[in-house]
Amino acid sequence: MSLPARGLNTSAVEVTHVSSHGIWILTHDNELFMPYDEFPWFKDQPLKNILNVQEQSPGHFYWPEIDVDLTEEIIRHPERFPLKSKVFSSESHFD
Repeated sequence: MSLPARGLNTSAVEVTHVSSHGIWILTHDNELFMPYDEFPWFKDQPLKNILNVQEQSPGHFYWPEIDVDLTEEIIRHPERFPLKSKVFSSESHFD
């Protein structure tokens, strides 16, 4: 009995660009943009943390060093998901 040769370990998601405005990811031939205004968790992160993204299941992305968990639906329609962490918000303040 012989086993088939292993294939290359390829990721279904990849960060393709990081700019002063946000992050672009490529997943299954779709490019998605995440502006820092809507996704503030990424803004001050080291590049290595942003680049390390995993697709946990189809359309479900996780950045382990940042502990950010997003779906394609959230990225495409952030207005449908208004709750955001105040920890990273520029509007948060301490009394």
